[in-house]
Amino acid sequence: MAENLLAKYNSKRDFTQTAEPAGKIAHTGGNRFMVQKHDASRLHWDFRLEVDGVLKSWAVTRGPSLDPNEKRLAVRTEDHPLSYADFEGTIPKGQYGGGTVMLWDDGVWEPIAGKSAKDLEQGHLHFRLEGERMNGEWMLIRLKPRGKEKGENWLLRKVTDEHAGATDFLVETALTSVKTGRTMQEIAEGKKAEKRPAKASPQATARVTKLRAPSKAALPEFQKPQLATLVDAVPAGNQWLHEVKYDGYRALIATGAKGPKIYTRTGLDWTDKFPGIAEAAAGLPAPALIDGEIIAYKDGKPDFSTLQEAISTGGEGLTFFAFDLLADREDTTKLPQLARKEKLRALLEGADERIQFSEHIVGAGEKLFETMCREGYEGVISKRADAPYRGTRTKSWLKVKCIRRQEFVIVGWSPSDAKGRGFRSLLLAVNSPDGLVYAGKVGTGFNQAKLQDLRDRFDKIAVDKAPVKVPRPEARGAHWIEPKLVAEVAFAEFTAENVVRHASFVALREDKKPSEIVAEKPAPLPETPAPAPAAQSKIKISSRDRVIYPESGLTKGELADYYAAVAPIALRWLGNRPISLVRCPQGRAKHCFFQKHDAGSFGDDVHHVDVREKDGSVEPYLYVDDLDGIMACVQMGTIEFHGWGAPVADIEKPDRLVFDLDPDEGLDFEMVKKAAQDIHGHLADIGLTSWPLLSGGKGVHVVVPLIPSAEWPAVRSFAERFSRALAQSEPERFTANLKKVTRKGKIFLDYLRNQRGATAVLPYVARARENAPVAAPITWTELGKLEAAKAYTIRDADKLLERATSPALQGWGEAEQTLPDL
Repeated sequence: MAENLLAKYNSKRDFTQTAEPAGKIAHTGGNRFMVQKHDASRLHWDFRLEVDGVLKSWAVTRGPSLDPNEKRLAVRTEDHPLSYADFEGTIPKGQYGGGTVMLWDDGVWEPIAGKSAKDLEQGHLHFRLEGERMNGEWMLIRLKPRGKEKGENWLLRKVTDEHAGATDFLVETALTSVKTGRTMQEIAEGKKAEKRPAKASPQATARVTKLRAPSKAALPEFQKPQLATLVDAVPAGNQWLHEVKYDGYRALIATGAKGPKIYTRTGLDWTDKFPGIAEAAAGLPAPALIDGEIIAYKDGKPDFSTLQEAISTGGEGLTFFAFDLLADREDTTKLPQLARKEKLRALLEGADERIQFSEHIVGAGEKLFETMCREGYEGVISKRADAPYRGTRTKSWLKVKCIRRQEFVIVGWSPSDAKGRGFRSLLLAVNSPDGLVYAGKVGTGFNQAKLQDLRDRFDKIAVDKAPVKVPRPEARGAHWIEPKLVAEVAFAEFTAENVVRHASFVALREDKKPSEIVAEKPAPLPETPAPAPAAQSKIKISSRDRVIYPESGLTKGELADYYAAVAPIALRWLGNRPISLVRCPQGRAKHCFFQKHDAGSFGDDVHHVDVREKDGSVEPYLYVDDLDGIMACVQMGTIEFHGWGAPVADIEKPDRLVFDLDPDEGLDFEMVKKAAQDIHGHLADIGLTSWPLLSGGKGVHVVVPLIPSAEWPAVRSFAERFSRALAQSEPERFTANLKKVTRKGKIFLDYLRNQRGATAVLPYVARARENAPVAAPITWTELGKLEAAKAYTIRDADKLLERATSPALQGWGEAEQTLPDL
């Protein structure tokens, strides 16, 4: 009967023609999973789980998505033998499934607690993966058949956890085999696996620690952390960003000479308590001061009790989620919240996996809150995107909890029997204007180890008299202690008498002082003030009413406000690289000109980097590194910013390639889209991740991020050879010839953007074109749905901010990759 599981598999294949293994049951008792990228009649990803000696299989048509809101169709296919798990190669044409097969992911799986593989028979499975690329919790759900459907259609969905991410990030960036490191093209060509390792997955890439020389810069001093105000609802609007509220210890990490150091929220040095986090922090840039939360996981979620147990046994197995940056060589607290987070993201690039960037979304906070509560998290922190960092409790940081939970001072305990041999409950208090006041009791949430630990602590600080006035029924038979211990307690609500109801003990909090414990009661949501134009910039914009886009009436002031709003996301691409400016002092319809040098007219906020020209002369090229620099350029009539393909830190080594698709006049945008998608596919075939950027003009830029290792001649050569090869293979569609006479009815592949001194328009830059379009990052999925390259204008600042921090664009423009040999 068991062999019948593979009868369908065997009947579909001629094993004299295909290298696929014949089907045999193999009961290994294992729990392996794998995914095979399969370019058959249609590209798909075959997801397989080891169950009962075979591989249960589904064809996922668009590949796995890290976005919990994205449900991917997974068509159930025949069971495969376990020996298929290592198959990689080419199935001959004419055979079932003919095409190229790559081992795309590999690892182990297990059902979550209380579930089992037998749930598949009921049409669902909730499980956890630990693979090279897919990790965390996932779900498979069978759909009801429609009409005469005979096959089984399922949905594969990521469950919200620390491994959730961008919609298409996995399939767009994971382009090589986890077994051999080969691309799909190399497998199809039968190329043998070289010694080079497989390209790391996005998660693995983020976990590679970049070794840096020890810093001699002074260790930043401790600063008081900003605290959040408890409110009763999540604020709406795109001026708020929202993060997961983690259940852990608040901590600040300082890097620099004689560091790193890990401070508690009150400034205690707890570096020795977290040796693993300290070891990971030693690889971070310095000097810096980073705010975040140290957590431990239990069943895939942060758990405070597990954290305390980990600390007591040596402090290993913990994770630091970084959510703010107070210093990065210089003070950053005056920057807007969103700008600080973008600086923090860049600083943590390549950090050890024990230090993670705390992701956020802009807007849609209520939806995140609902998801977090449903998944069993503590709640959400909402932060004003334009607010500076203040070391006190403010209303620019708000917290909304799924359940009521806070700290209380322990003032006594009630025994479980007359002889006082066990616990019945702890007696709690909080501070008030009149001193400590009774706040109720908690009698659940203890295990034997906690009870013994508490009893040992209580015996050392026992007193004869109650520290607070306690109602007579609760005081009868109670034992009292000095108010030195703080307990975190979950509860349903405060009663009318201001005591807790349905309380459960969580843990002791050694990082909290009894003197700071007060009753936290949710305040009404504060009114959100409108963001000020050009917030946080010291540059005064004159002639704000001057119309610079005559067809739409948009003014210089509105352009300045746009750049002020998007600076936190634009500076990631615009900052710290040589730039050329398109200046239109009288508006876009009047005289405009390029400028790449400065004679000093821009002021101190626009900086210079010396560049040696071909003739041996040295010229000062422009660059900016903050909002003031951008605004100084706008004040001087700048509309567009075009950037080099290399940073000012090393202008000879590009960190990106750009293929500018420039269509001939009259060519339909559909042709441009198809061309960009085909180039994306060709690049993927040779192992390069690429991203689409709407130019805001007629075309699309295909952006290829690079590790800055190769120098300009090699990068230009690659871009030219790739473009000419494509033009030669499809001369009716493409030309790589600069002469306009050759472009009739074709798309010019402008590879010349990839040579020393050349520039390309940067993400979020406004264009000096009709109606103020913007160069905007998009996903490949979105590109297929767009009707023009001018999808966004400077009126869409809020939308662009929301998009920039959405799951869909998470990781846009990032990939750890170098150029292959062509």
